[in-house]
Amino acid sequence: MLDEPRGIAAVITVWVLVVGPFVAFGVVPLVWSTGLSWLNAGMTLVLYLISGFGISIGFHRYFTHGAFKTGRAVRIALMVMGILALEGPPTQWVAHHRRHHIFADREGDPHSPWRFGYGPLAIAKGLLFAHLGWMFKRELSNPERFARDMVADPDVRRIERLAIPIGLSSLLVPAAVGGLVTGTWAGAASGFLWAGLWRMAALHHVTWSVNSICHVIGERPFATRDRATNFWPLAIVSFGESWHNSHHADPAAARHGVLPGQLDPSARVIWALEKLGLVWHVRWPVRLWPAAGATRHAGTGTPPRSGGARRACDARRTGTSSAGTAAGGSARATSA
Repeated sequence: MLDEPRGIAAVITVWVLVVGPFVAFGVVPLVWSTGLSWLNAGMTLVLYLISGFGISIGFHRYFTHGAFKTGRAVRIALMVMGILALEGPPTQWVAHHRRHHIFADREGDPHSPWRFGYGPLAIAKGLLFAHLGWMFKRELSNPERFARDMVADPDVRRIERLAIPIGLSSLLVPAAVGGLVTGTWAGAASGFLWAGLWRMAALHHVTWSVNSICHVIGERPFATRDRATNFWPLAIVSFGESWHNSHHADPAAARHGVLPGQLDPSARVIWALEKLGLVWHVRWPVRLWPAAGATRHAGTGTPPRSGGARRACDARRTGTSSAGTAAGGSARATSA
């Protein structure tokens, strides 16, 4: 199940990425007296959207679960976009997440908040562990078991060799733009802080909240083997990832927000890409079974636009089962 443990340098990097933004938030403003200018706000929003969709659409729905197929150019673009979030290399991200689905909230789950028990103190400890504590362990999921398709992909190997400079560019480019536009070192520092460091930290904590909050707090309208929940306050900032109960009920579906009123920005983007012919064989949701005692209707999911053509599930078109790729170990998001 596990790969060779991560090295000391990798552990130090995790500490820097997790603790660094808090240190900068508390200290640097006192030195630079920097504020959120329109330039910094624009760069922060643009980079948050690019890196956030890279994680949600790229790392998660495409590479991990094979929710659609696409060509080489879009595949590489999604990979690069996800790396800009600085959440680790694609192969390890995919291996961790597929392992999470196989062992969700049971022994073997890398970040279940229920690992310490069910009392208030145990849950509080579990939430902290699931949110970020698990990353400080040297434990790595075995990619040969959980992400063999990623290991065998030459494009993935090439891009991952450039992961460090690609990731650093999401911190340094805003600094360079801020410095060039304002002509000051203070402008460069504020660009680095707002659009680089704090944008990265905000996206990290949103992603980690899906691991923690979305397994403890929220609604569970659909039957699953685990405790995944739908937590609506995070729907927009997580790009639809916080409809986590729906996702665990139909992991390979391209849309997670399947009930009326559940906004799913990533599904909207995938729908638009499908209309443009950039992605195809999209796995729109199948019928989900309601959880015992659930009061919400568990109807058949449809593509994001209500007026669009209804599609049969991908299983009926291709003879494969989206539920069968839930664990992700056999999921392949290959180019046509």
